[in-house]
Formats: sequence, structure tokens, C-alpha cells
Amino acid sequence: MTHPTYQFKKLILAGGAVFAMLAVPMAINSLTGLDLGMMSAAHAADDGGASKKSGGHKGKAGSQKGAQGKGGEASKKIFRVPEASEDSDRPVWAGVKGGKSGGGGKPAGAGSKKGDLYGDMVVLLRDANGAPILNSAGLVQVIAYVYDTNGNLVPLKDASGNLVTIPYNAEGDLETSINGVPVYSAEVELGRLSVGRAPTKVLTHSLDEAMSKLTASGAVIALDSTGRLTVNGVTIDSPLENLALYETYMKTGTLPGVTLPANFNPAALLAAAADKTGNISVDTVVYMNSILGINNGTTYYTFTTDYDRYTTWKNATASVLVLQPDGVTYKAETVNLYDAVFNSTNWTDPTAVGGADDFAAAANDYLRVIQFVHDNGVR
Repeated sequence: MTHPTYQFKKLILAGGAVFAMLAVPMAINSLTGLDLGMMSAAHAADDGGASKKSGGHKGKAGSQKGAQGKGGEASKKIFRVPEASEDSDRPVWAGVKGGKSGGGGKPAGAGSKKGDLYGDMVVLLRDANGAPILNSAGLVQVIAYVYDTNGNLVPLKDASGNLVTIPYNAEGDLETSINGVPVYSAEVELGRLSVGRAPTKVLTHSLDEAMSKLTASGAVIALDSTGRLTVNGVTIDSPLENLALYETYMKTGTLPGVTLPANFNPAALLAAAADKTGNISVDTVVYMNSILGINNGTTYYTFTTDYDRYTTWKNATASVLVLQPDGVTYKAETVNLYDAVFNSTNWTDPTAVGGADDFAAAANDYLRVIQFVHDNGVR
């Protein structure tokens, strides 16, 4: 099979670059820093999702406090479920907002929040299903990150390639260094997925909008070239509607009254709700599932489906603008997405069975395709 070379308006890099070994004095031997990517399940962890920028700009390090959780209650250390009397965005114990006497409180019909952010969302050591792996003291294990010589925040690994976690001090806070080397937790940024923390009525309204299209009389449901749902040839591209559909499908295993097309994958719904230029990692998926109530306390969603990039995208095509030999004009051409977006390179699953890493890899691939078609599509 030959793979044609195309020149597009914008090209999406499907894989991360590999950084050189970090040259710093330390007692830990041969620690290496690799660019963030889908590398989780080999050591039951995920490197991705941390804020980072290429080109020498520093990534965003998370706080060294508030990340720990005891026993099986890691999710409770991140999200606080409001009590029955705390139905507004502002809990009772915070008092009434300022202004005229009696003028505080929430507007009528504001609804309930899905959960308040209770601690930093940082990259954790996780099992194949995405649940945090606790240490002997019952605390979550936070992946250690360092800055490389280019100022990029990268995960720390030992001589055997295992991810290094940040130890806790006697007070239960994360240490700030390992053998004299400064280490940081890496913040997981959700971008516009953060709307999942909005009052319930926001996603309820979006779900009603999406379902009214999908269940309309005579509606023909299919998938577009990026894997998103279409109704009578029109893509459901609203991030809010896709997030609402994702929540419903993940909780119920269906969209009521809708016959879903063959090859439908709920990972595409999450991708369609995310920032096009962002990244979806295992931590992104698990945190969002906790925010939306798909995870319930210490019970995590069970991921069982294997993902294979080649099988998913080998026959997928899209009409995009391709730069012509004159170097000036663009022409609409049909390209193979496995070639154009992924450079005919399959994703290597580090585990023998499906898991959170498969789902995150699928969602991230759908996101890459959505970005590619958006940037190069014929308008």
C-alpha cells in the first residue's frame, strides 16, 4: 500500500516528540523525561493531560497540596457532593452574597451543581480501569514532573522507565523535591469540558436540544467523517450537546429512542465536546466521569472495549483542501484519514485487554481527526 504525501493548510501531529535525557545532579540514576502521551497502562498510569507548551514555554505545574486522598475516597478529595441543603452554587456555610439585604442566593430554577472542585486535578498513578492506585497509607500517588532543559514540564522516570511518584511528608503534604531535585504535580486542564461542573439545567437543556433532533420524525441518523453523529446529513457539532449525549450514553448505555449507527463510539462524543487543540488523556476521562456522575464515589466506570486505530480509520476518508504543486492554490480532494492524520501509524496498546487507556486513546484520536477536518475542510 502506498501512502501519498499531502500538504494541507494545517497538519496535526498525532504523536509527541521525545525529549533528551534531563541532565541534573541527582541520586536517582538515569531519569528520563518524555513528552506527555498515551503511555499509561504499562505502569498503570497516564502521562497525558498535563498543561504543557512546546517551543520552550513552561507547562503549568499543579499545587503540591490538596491532591491526597485516603482509603478508597480519592474522588471525594476532588469533588464534594453538595448536601441536600446546598442546592445553589454558593453553599450555605459560605453565607449570602453581598449586596442589598436579602438579595443574595441563586436565581430561581438555577438547578444543582454536579460537584464543586475540592482539590487540584493532577496526573495520578492509575490502574488499567483508571481508578487511582493508593499507596500503603491509603493515599493517591501523584506522578512527579520536572522541567527539562527547554522549560517543558515532563514526567520523571527511573532507570527502568517506571514513572516516579511524589512522596508525602509527615504532615501528609506532597514533598517539593526528590533527592534535592525539584518536582511538581502536573495539572489536568479540562478546557471547555469544565462546563460539566455547571448547574444541572445547562446540560439538561442541551440534551433536550440534541434529542429533539435525533428523535424527530423521519430523522436519518449517521456518522460524519470524524465519527460525530449526524441527523439528515447535518453534524451535531455543539460541544454542550455532545457532552450531554456523552453523559447520558455512559450512564445508560443508550440514547433513548435512537438507533445508533454501526461503528458509533461514545469516545467521539467526548472528543466533540473538548477543545479542538487540546488533549484527552486517561486523567481527563476519569475526572470528567467523576464530575458528570458516571463514576459514583469509589465505583468507577468499567472500560472493556479494545481500541485499534488502524481498524477504526483505515477506510475513513474526508474531503479537505490540499495544496497544489504550484504552491499557491488549494483544491478539494478526498484523503484517507489514517494516512493524513496518523501518518499510517497504529496506536500501540500497552495492555492485553481493553481499559481506560483504550478509551482515552480513541477519544484523543477522534479529537485529532475533528481538528484536522475543521482546519482543512472544504467550506
